[in-house]
Amino acid sequence: MHGSPIALDAVMADVRAAGGADGYVVLGDLAAGGYDPVVAVERLRALPDARFVRGNTEATLAGDPADMAPMFAWARERLAGAGLLKWLQRLPLEVRLTLPDGTRLLGSHAAPGSDGTDGRALLPVQTEEEVRALLAGCSADLVCAGHSHWPMDRTVADVRILNVGSVSNSLAPDLRACWTLLDADAHGYRAEQRRIAYDLAAALDAVYRSGHPTPEFMAAHLRGERTPAWLRA
Repeated sequence: MHGSPIALDAVMADVRAAGGADGYVVLGDLAAGGYDPVVAVERLRALPDARFVRGNTEATLAGDPADMAPMFAWARERLAGAGLLKWLQRLPLEVRLTLPDGTRLLGSHAAPGSDGTDGRALLPVQTEEEVRALLAGCSADLVCAGHSHWPMDRTVADVRILNVGSVSNSLAPDLRACWTLLDADAHGYRAEQRRIAYDLAAALDAVYRSGHPTPEFMAAHLRGERTPAWLRA
């Protein structure tokens, strides 16, 4: 999500185009890393039957402002001023649901039991042995995660792993917003990873107008010019 109402609006329009949703699971990194953390969180909190987990950026926002990079301190100040910081600080590490067919769903930001601050994450390039280690003891049939911004649909040790991608700051070359639609009933479930274009030029302009302390850093994400470490390896 990363604090981009423009990207979120595009995704919500696509949700409506797909027939709507009965509920939402939002897997962390809600506010920091974008041009308007307050409006982004307010719109997410207004979603019906929404469940949230914390990501590594929420963990950072909960720390001492004196130790934060400028982009986090800037977001923290605005969230605190809007009365949203304490809500973010209370977000759980995981969410668990049982789908109508009995499938046990676990949602977390980076990997079961991890918000990403410990370096753990589920990635497409990992071996089955590495993934098994990350899934150990998860007690789930379907694990949904984010963190890497790298959409994935993979099954290891009878556990299906969905990386749902990212609403904003997607990885190049496909900079469209990404979200995952889960259609479930008593007979099973179907997962569809969806991409939707949004106005990147408007988002870039909003970054520069926002007063963000590191606008070039944020603009580089939106232009697809930043490559995460796990893709450089």
